[in-house]
Amino acid sequence: MSANVLLTESMSLEVGAQEPWPSNVQLFQPYEVEQILLPDNATCLAVQAFLHMGGLDFTIEMRSNAENMSPSGKVPFIKAGAFVVSEMEPIVAFVNTKGISLTNQLDVGQKADMRAYMSLVNNVLGNAELYISWYDEVTLTEVTKPRHGSVHPWPLSHILNWQKGNSVLKRLGALGWTSKTLEDVYAEIETCCRALSERLDNSPYFFGSKPTELDALVFGHVFSILTTPLPDNRLKVIVQQFGNLSKLCEMIERDYFERLNSSDSDNGNFVKLP
Repeated sequence: MSANVLLTESMSLEVGAQEPWPSNVQLFQPYEVEQILLPDNATCLAVQAFLHMGGLDFTIEMRSNAENMSPSGKVPFIKAGAFVVSEMEPIVAFVNTKGISLTNQLDVGQKADMRAYMSLVNNVLGNAELYISWYDEVTLTEVTKPRHGSVHPWPLSHILNWQKGNSVLKRLGALGWTSKTLEDVYAEIETCCRALSERLDNSPYFFGSKPTELDALVFGHVFSILTTPLPDNRLKVIVQQFGNLSKLCEMIERDYFERLNSSDSDNGNFVKLP
């Protein structure tokens, strides 16, 4: 990224910081029931949870071409006034410019720990979800292709499936994930979940009594894994071994989705934990 681009983005965020949180913020994502896949569901739920934790109003707009509408080609993205911001980290940064933060109570060392664990989640759970969805042949055939292409007519559905699959495999290959077996992937997921579980321990949230963006991120991934039907349920079984992670999801679901959605029907069709 060039210095000019960084300067432009910095100036834009400074301008954005001078304005309050807009009343008509929209979060764009694929259709939940028939289209969205495990990796995208995880990131969309993580951002929704983060915004709810910050007490920020928004509505969910589902679009079949949400990825193509996104400035980064990834979902979710938000439209807040004149600003369009995609993916969790930039959205968190944008919210922070409004003077809203979930980490004010953390010291420098805790913030570094939080970023390290968020990187772990993205690098392991995020890539594992992509691997299972797009590289595991059974899941690809039975779940990914039918869902990803469901909102488009043939042959467009076939072309878009090929383009997306090719893009994901290039990314996984560059990161060394295509050389892993499915058993390797499950082992990495278990190691990641164990590290998260040990860090959470008996606390309500990862850093005490208040949630941070790490809690939102873990919620998005763990909740999606627990509620997404797949041909092989080993992914769900692995995550279920760590009861405190499931408990975290149940608490966030109750406090930041069920309670809010009971009075606001515009925040999506939220699927409860079984």
